[in-house]
Amino acid sequence: MSDFDARSDMDRIIRALTERSANMDGGVEIDRASLVQTISDRAAESLVPGRSQFSLPDVLNALDQQIDHIKSVVRFQDVGTVQHIGEGVATISGLPNAGTDELVDFPTGVQGLILNLDRGLCDVILLGSDEGIQGGDLVTSTGERVRVPVGQGLLGQVLDPLGRRLMGTGPINASEYRFLERSAPGIITRTPVNEPLHTGSKTIDALVPIGRGQRELIVGDRQTGKTTLAVDAILSQRHTEVACVYVAIGQKKSSSLAVIETLQKAGALSYTIVVVSSPDDPPALRYIAPYAGCTMAEYLVDNGQDVLIVYDDLSKHADAYRELSLLLRRPPGREAYPGDIFYLHARLLERACKLNAEAGGGSLTALPIVETQRGNISSYIPTNLISITDGQIVLDADLFNQGIKPAVDTGRSVSRVGGAAQTSAMRSVVRDLRLELSQYEEVARFARFGTEVDDATQRQIQRGERLRAVLTQPPHQPYDLSAELIVLIAATEGFLDHVPLDQLPDFERELLQHMAGDHPGMIQQLDRTGELTKDTRHIIIDAIDDFAKHWGVQSKSIEP
Repeated sequence: MSDFDARSDMDRIIRALTERSANMDGGVEIDRASLVQTISDRAAESLVPGRSQFSLPDVLNALDQQIDHIKSVVRFQDVGTVQHIGEGVATISGLPNAGTDELVDFPTGVQGLILNLDRGLCDVILLGSDEGIQGGDLVTSTGERVRVPVGQGLLGQVLDPLGRRLMGTGPINASEYRFLERSAPGIITRTPVNEPLHTGSKTIDALVPIGRGQRELIVGDRQTGKTTLAVDAILSQRHTEVACVYVAIGQKKSSSLAVIETLQKAGALSYTIVVVSSPDDPPALRYIAPYAGCTMAEYLVDNGQDVLIVYDDLSKHADAYRELSLLLRRPPGREAYPGDIFYLHARLLERACKLNAEAGGGSLTALPIVETQRGNISSYIPTNLISITDGQIVLDADLFNQGIKPAVDTGRSVSRVGGAAQTSAMRSVVRDLRLELSQYEEVARFARFGTEVDDATQRQIQRGERLRAVLTQPPHQPYDLSAELIVLIAATEGFLDHVPLDQLPDFERELLQHMAGDHPGMIQQLDRTGELTKDTRHIIIDAIDDFAKHWGVQSKSIEP
């Protein structure tokens, strides 16, 4: 029997075997890869040195061995037909057994998510590009729902809403895959929020404290520092065991890249999962992005960790869902949003909580961001989110333009958890701070109109100006708890009353350097325990007094 070329004749034999087997009743499954590998192995054994051919008997023997493993199977599969496609939404006929949130496969390899079910038709949102999909194409049902990878291996990764890597190479080291949707923990497994989450912002930690397991809304006009405030909270967790998740929903790629670079420079990316959906992504990916990030965070919570998640921002998430709903012909409501827009965000934010010890003791703290138009926090989406969350941080554009950053409007900002989520040291220092700021705002309005004020009122205005100035800080430079306490004690005890406003930043910086050099043990104790004893407070006040005398502020006076 003559030899023949390996590749051409091997392909011919396998093709003939496949065609013959396909004619069997009920169809057939052939593991082609295994068959080719077996033939190649047998061919390698029979190669003659110096020749690239093998004999026909070896090939036939290999085929005989594989034929014994051929099994006839009957497969039933639901199929549908594309009736209409466009704008990331497809209408499909058929699929009689399909269900809501089920995945379907298109011929191009793109998957779709069923959102609408009608008699004989179903509407699908595409989780990828609709390029190459045409009317009449066959769609197959998978019987599966969307799953995303979760696990400790995702920390430090930049992913899309489906869990695919956007930066770097190599496989994702996932512990398991979980569904996007999950019921919020019940009241029995929850425990009150009473453990502080340090944000590194003097204004937030002093006036609007956030606890682990809380949902605190950040609301403000565009370009008022909403993202900066949330990113600083992530940077502040570098010395804690709090993991972080940042979800960019419809943000410009340049903005998302700037956040990633900030996290990298500060060494915060190692404990952060970044989920990015861009404006040019299909609306379906922007719609599922916050749920994907929440699912990844919940895995860490279930393992007893404290997690901080930032949704940036839910205004664009609502817009993406409105776009999908209008394309799906759902009835529009107020501002053209669908009627279930409140439920959309409620079922997301209710998953943030603090679990009791029996449930693992983990917590998920949510910082959703929402954008307003011209400071109108009474518009539809902001009021929905305010009613869902445990408080709101309102950023004011006028304060931002005056150079007061973070531009927190303390009058309209509130934390419904309050002092329960504040360290005892901070609570004792800032007990009257909000009242003093409120009184300053009230009397300052009269002073702007040229109203004559007495000396006591003038001193009150001067104190308020210094309190407001000391609460400002540069972006991406979060303070440790000890630094916040020292600066706030200096402000509330009156040491800054005779420091000119333009010299306050220098005074503050040199004061912190002086304290770190002379009292390092006390600084570490404050950061570790969060407690301020009377003795420690006296030590801090005496040290500030000595520094102020060295600075020479007592010989200075403030011009009205």
